Amino acid sequence: MSEQLTNEQINEAGHLTIGGVDADELATKYQTPLAVYDVSKIRDQIRRFKSVFEANGVDYAVSYASKAFAAIAMFQVIDQEQGHIDVVSGGELYTALQAGFPMARVSFHGNNKSRDELEMAVKNHVGVIVLDNFHEIELLAQVLKEQDASSAVMLRITPGISAHTHEYISTGQEDSKFGFDLKSGQADEALQEVLANERMNMLGIHAHIGSQIFELNGFQMAAKKLVEIAANWHDQYQYQPEVINVGGGFGIQYTKDDHPLAPEDFVDAIVKTIKQSAADQNLEMPAVWIEPGRSIAGPAGYNLYTIGSRKDVPGLTSYVTVDGGMGDNIRPALYQAEYEALLVDQPTAKPTETVHIAGKYCESGDILIDQQPLPASKPGDVLAILDTGAYGYSMASNYNRNPRPAVVFVENGESTLVVKRETYADLTRLDQPLPESF
Repeated sequence: MSEQLTNEQINEAGHLTIGGVDADELATKYQTPLAVYDVSKIRDQIRRFKSVFEANGVDYAVSYASKAFAAIAMFQVIDQEQGHIDVVSGGELYTALQAGFPMARVSFHGNNKSRDELEMAVKNHVGVIVLDNFHEIELLAQVLKEQDASSAVMLRITPGISAHTHEYISTGQEDSKFGFDLKSGQADEALQEVLANERMNMLGIHAHIGSQIFELNGFQMAAKKLVEIAANWHDQYQYQPEVINVGGGFGIQYTKDDHPLAPEDFVDAIVKTIKQSAADQNLEMPAVWIEPGRSIAGPAGYNLYTIGSRKDVPGLTSYVTVDGGMGDNIRPALYQAEYEALLVDQPTAKPTETVHIAGKYCESGDILIDQQPLPASKPGDVLAILDTGAYGYSMASNYNRNPRPAVVFVENGESTLVVKRETYADLTRLDQPLPESF
């Protein structure tokens, strides 16, 4: 049995259960490919994060990084748990509005926010806009003047710390498309521009050093660096941040070879570092914000597929193909992400072979899992890939004109459809035929 499963997830029939519901029944009811979320896991992780802050006696916000998975139902769950969200586009902001999410608990990120997006954020009274570059400072100043409005803002800083992670998801080093550089003086210059604008309330400092990080050291260095920046700004500009936002990036277990700390342990170390550093610098303790996405959504998600064709060549690893693939989970093809899978009707059975789990898309690189031990399988069996809740559906595409899957939430033995499966008609809904005169 996979290390990610507990005995409670196996029912009397010996099947995998998700949120108390037989995964085979979910596949039958909603069809495959299917994305399934165990909502209790989402709630539990948010509550564990909160308990760390409360045990340390600090003001805080747990802000879900909605790029991991954004949907109306997801935002409703975060709201029920009194969490914050951060959005990175007008589309994510629109989804939050449709969910009735309190705008005061929304942060708006992104390294190239358009005028329309900033107008939308200001008009709807988004809680804080995280400024990423000088162009955005200028744009926001114009929008605030035009709307006769004001807004809380943060500055995103690149602290010069490179986390041990894949190069495509490292964002804290100096050579990054994100944030104001410290070494060149850009961050100081940005602070002065914001402080000089009466319509901007400089709430705090933000940094994000990467994703899927397993080591404490990078977070502790970043936390200490942000306090040092705060102390420097207090001395030079008489400004002290109300909030230090350390972003997210807490690693999770995808396979048996992953051994991360519990996400809340990262947060405990960060809070203690900021507490000690603030005391050393004679600064008032700021509120500490975090922006976990993967660690909230990832372990809660499962992708269910139906097995179809198989290719066996003597002396080579066999290919077992499923009815989804890189269109609903591009992470393995994009940056060699690894997962584990099992057959839902025999999740504890001993493997009898090792196979490639291949997708149906017309690409040789459409391999969901390169080497997966499995018991004997046949066409029609349902395969579950574990821990797919982050950056699977949110990065899904219609490549090869395949519809995107449905999304189901499950909790306390009940399931509900939260995103409908796309139809073939949906694929051509925006297409326009050529006019006769063309």
